[in-house]
Formats: sequence, structure tokens, C-alpha cells
Amino acid sequence: MKKIIVGLDIGSSAIRVIITEAKTAPPAGAVLAMIRRPSRGIRQGFIVNLEEAVDSIAEAIRETEKVVKTKIRRVVLGVGGVSLESKTAEGSTAVARGDLEVGEIDINRALDAAAATIPDASNRTVIHRFPLSFKLDGKKVYGRPEGMKGSKLEVKGLFISYSSQHLKDLIQAVEAAGVEVGEDDIVASPLAGGLVVLSKIQKTAGVALISIGSQTTSVAVFEEGLPLSMQVFPVGSTNITNDIALGLKIPLEEAERVKKGEADTAATRRKLDEIIEARLSDIFEYIEGHLKKLGRSGLLPAGVILSGGGASVGGIETLARDYLKLPARTAAEQLGNNHKNQIKDPAWAVAYGLTLFGDSEEPIAVNGKKVAQGLLKYLKEFLP
Repeated sequence: MKKIIVGLDIGSSAIRVIITEAKTAPPAGAVLAMIRRPSRGIRQGFIVNLEEAVDSIAEAIRETEKVVKTKIRRVVLGVGGVSLESKTAEGSTAVARGDLEVGEIDINRALDAAAATIPDASNRTVIHRFPLSFKLDGKKVYGRPEGMKGSKLEVKGLFISYSSQHLKDLIQAVEAAGVEVGEDDIVASPLAGGLVVLSKIQKTAGVALISIGSQTTSVAVFEEGLPLSMQVFPVGSTNITNDIALGLKIPLEEAERVKKGEADTAATRRKLDEIIEARLSDIFEYIEGHLKKLGRSGLLPAGVILSGGGASVGGIETLARDYLKLPARTAAEQLGNNHKNQIKDPAWAVAYGLTLFGDSEEPIAVNGKKVAQGLLKYLKEFLP
């Protein structure tokens, strides 16, 4: 029987499941099934009604099993929403070996020391950690320090974490729906989406992936091929729909169709644009503030890539370009220009990216275990 990889993307408005055949060599195996079902019991990425969440997840899993005629036993779970955040921290350790040769154990010990300095971490679970830079005996290391010799190793790392309670609830809901989630099968959704949407050149030069979901907007910044920062804001495309409904005094269902360009309105185009642009400006203000904190405002050569349901709003690229003073394009354009991708709709980028993570032979900087090998896998295999 063929080995399959299952990606489960639980959003606030929809649950998406993708099954791929495990690869024997790059690129990833064929997509065997893509199932989308409405999401219930979930708000801004966390569970508010466990019973409804379990039912909606179980429904999506059952429908997927019908398509592939195979029992799904384990999934790679994407986590996003307002509970997701990243912190940078620094730590150091004495090199353990008697001959002072740096090994993987030293990198992990230095990362452990850095993680211990993160404030207010008692209610959070680190799901990824990436070493961003190293020093050995006070001197900057270019590349990886393994195999070099010295007495003191310092590291600056990025730690991506999630609310421990929200993560527990999500895993409980998925397992109650009849499938398992392993410790190494939990992936930050922006990382999964970035694997599919962003190119290696973009990630190396410096780029921000902005995903405007129904109730949240995430921004993930990449540089030198690695994630530099990740942040989620509590505003999304549903806020645009609500603004249209209030501004034009029309039902929510009609407002959603107007937003997507699927229905006409008696209002002038100018008034509709003003309503949409006002809310998008609020979103870009959050993002610009975050980029300023990183020292990357106007300084990302590859610009911003716009993904998620909110990215389908007409004129969003121009508004993003004008507001953020950076090049801007949509994920749909990205995917359309990349013939290697097996999906063309960016709404499926996270679910598909999860299968790429799940098809790795080593964990990818997950919980700090096998971090060196995992990082190499990330760099060598999964950047498009």
C-alpha cells in the first residue's frame, strides 16, 4: 500500500484536508485528494465550542477517506490564529566535548539557554525553534558551527510558540475526530504556506508573506532563507464584509458577494472602494508597525506576497505597495507562475505545505530535537 501524507488546515471559516502520496525523491508526491468543509466551533484560530469543532473536523476526515478509500490514522496539523507568535532570544553554553569540537548537542543546549530567557513563556508551547546566528568564542560564525572548535557557543534563535491551552484543545478535537497528531506533526501555518507560496530567491533576499484570513491576518518575514519573525493580528476579511454591510446597509450575505465581486451594488464604486480601503489600511498599519519593530520597514527586496481570502479583493496589490512602500503581488500570481506547484489556489497553500513537512525524514526544527539535521532538510529540500 502506498504511504500517504495528510495535511489538516483548521481555519476559522473552513477546514481543508489534502492527501499526497509520499515522495521517493523531490518533488513531493501526487495530490490524491483535496477536501474543504465549513469550520464550526472555532474563532480566530482557537476552539470556542469543542463539540462543534470535533464534528466539523470528523466530517472533513470522513469525506477525505471516502475519496481515497483509505483510513486516515495520522495527520500533520497546522496551527495559526491569534495564539501564534514568535520571539527572538539569545543564549550560550560551554562546548561539551573535551577536544572543544562543536556538535549538535551544543547547539541544542545553547538554544535551551536562549529559550529560558523568554519572558511570560509559562503558558506557551514552543513548536519551532530556528538558530538564526552563532558566535564561537565571541566571533561571528558564517554558516553552521558544527565541526568548528571553541570553548563558548552563543546563539540567537527564533522561537515560534502557541498558547498551551489552545494547542491542547486543538489536539483534543483532532484526536476526538478519530486521527492522531504526533509531537513532530504540529506546524505553524505561515511556515507551511511559505513552503508553497514563496520562492528560495524571495526567502533569501527578504520577503513578508501576508495571509489575510477570515478573522485573523498573519505576517511571516523571511530572510537568508529562514523565518525572521511571525505575528498574527485579530483582524481579517470578515471585518471587510462587516464594514460593507454597515456602510451600504445591506445583508451580510450580500456584502460578502459584493466584496468578492460576485454581486453588483447600488452604491458607487468609489464608496465601496473607500470602505474596503479603510479596513485594509488598518491591516497594513498593523503590518507596517511590525516591520518597523524588526527594522525591515521598506527594506524587504522581495516585497510582500498577499495570500488568504482577503487577498482576492480588487486593487489590494496597489494599496499594499503604496502603504508599505514595498513591491507587492498576490499568492495566486506566484502559484500561477510556478509550474512546479501542484496547486494553483493559495487557499490550499497551508494544507499542501503541511504535507511537505510531513514528508520529511527528519523533524524540521520542531521542539528543538534534531534541529541541525532538520534545518538542513528545510534548506535543501523544501524551499521551492
